[in-house]
Amino acid sequence: MFPISDDNLEPGVPIVTWSIIGACIAVFLWQMSLTGNAAERAVFEFGAVPATLFGKPDVAAVVPAWATILTSMFMHGGLAHIGGNMLYLWIFGDNVELAMGRVKFLAFYLICGTIAALTQALQSPESTVPLIGASGAISGVLGAYLLLQPFAHVRVIIMPLPFFIRVISVPSLVVLGFWFVIQFLSGLSSNADKGGVAFWAHVGGFIAGMVLMPIFKKRDVTLFQKGARRVFDARRGSRDLDRRPGPWEEGREDDRRGPWG
Repeated sequence: MFPISDDNLEPGVPIVTWSIIGACIAVFLWQMSLTGNAAERAVFEFGAVPATLFGKPDVAAVVPAWATILTSMFMHGGLAHIGGNMLYLWIFGDNVELAMGRVKFLAFYLICGTIAALTQALQSPESTVPLIGASGAISGVLGAYLLLQPFAHVRVIIMPLPFFIRVISVPSLVVLGFWFVIQFLSGLSSNADKGGVAFWAHVGGFIAGMVLMPIFKKRDVTLFQKGARRVFDARRGSRDLDRRPGPWEEGREDDRRGPWG
């Protein structure tokens, strides 16, 4: 299942979420502007290297070892890497930010990213393979979203048969729960020394997000909120009763009532 959007509309502008996405894209474009050894050197200079984090000196360091945990969150290894991360942040970040407030959300995001990086680094503290990417911090956002809106509807792409793609709506509890199980099982079978996907960072970030969500949310925000009520319309398939109509639906109220109305 690959999520592409959710039906969970909230009033407000997620400035921090958009800013993080913008910052990650800007850093990625800078990475793409580097050539040859400069691109690889940047990954080692600003990525979080477990051996350096746990005391091994790095004479070529540009920033302190602890700071690389923060800089690594804004670097990515390729177009698919940043594209997938930013899509997940775009879908799930706005609701979590609006439930916390901008300042708290930024602190939450960075803390989750830090815990995620340390979780992965502890799997192989002598590793010299740099950790980069926002996925650990975004995993924290996913964990928080699961507590906040477990019944919100998420549209996902599935491929039940080869070359046959469908888009279906699934509760976030199923989407995010399935995602977490995959990360955990993949972590058990992975070798942190060889690099690749940092599955344990995803696991650590996700758990951190679930633990921190009750602490960082606004007082008037409730957890385990119910999703929008859905009804089946024979002409349009399922639709949300509680969802706010989009601009394309204005002036079409009579058409939406159905032949019985």
